[in-house]
Amino acid sequence: QVQLVESGGGLVQAGGSLRLSCAASGGIFKINAMGWYRQAPGKQRELVAIIISGTRTNYADSVKGRFIISRDNAENTVYLQMNSLKPEDTAVYYCNIDDSVTGTYWGQGTQVTVSS
Repeated sequence: QVQLVESGGGLVQAGGSLRLSCAASGGIFKINAMGWYRQAPGKQRELVAIIISGTRTNYADSVKGRFIISRDNAENTVYLQMNSLKPEDTAVYYCNIDDSVTGTYWGQGTQVTVSS
C-alpha cells in the first residue's frame, strides 16, 4: 500500500516562501514521475511542476522562475520550493507519483494560503 505524506503548507504573506515535501513509502518499485498539482476553490486541478525520470522538469507558466521542483531518489521524496508567492498561488497542493509498475498515487493535499 503506497502512502504519500505531504508537509510544508501554511499561511504566508505575498513575496514570501514555502517549501512543500512529499514522502512516498510502501509498494514503490520504479517511479517514473513525481509532481505537484494544485486546486483553488471553484477551479480545476492543475499541474504546477513535474519531474520526470529524476531529471527532466516542467513547470506551469504561472510559476516559472519562482518555483523549483526537486527529488531525493534515496528517500522517494519530492520537494517544491515556492518563492515570491502571490495571492493567486493560494490553493490546496497535491503531490502525485507515477510508478511505472504499480500505478498513480495522490497525496492528501496541503493548504497554501498567500495573503496580500
